[in-house]
Amino acid sequence: MKTFNFLLIVIAAIIYVIGAPATGCGEPFGNQLWNTNGWQPIKNINEKHIQELGAWAVLEHGRYVNCRLWFHEVVSGKQQLVSGMNYELIIDASDDAGKHGKYKAEVYEQESTNTRKLLSFSKAD
Repeated sequence: MKTFNFLLIVIAAIIYVIGAPATGCGEPFGNQLWNTNGWQPIKNINEKHIQELGAWAVLEHGRYVNCRLWFHEVVSGKQQLVSGMNYELIIDASDDAGKHGKYKAEVYEQESTNTRKLLSFSKAD
């Protein structure tokens, strides 16, 4: 009986993995923010927090897609004050083959509640 239950769980896990969409490095992930009101350029793009946020976005993206990117730096971005902060970051990253590319990550962060969410991630135009 234990073996049967174990096999059932393994089969369910395999079906789940096979059924999950495989998203590549450049394919859009999530829903992009559409409200353009209140966006301001990030004044100091080299600020430690902004660079850390970009690195986190790349790692978080890797949890949901069939692709690994290597973070290099946030090269530009803007922010919007809401009940926290929305960030649109342009990130320089490379894939496993070493090919550099620019990616756009949209992140929501509310420091007072320790909340951070990756809203979208896609190849930058």
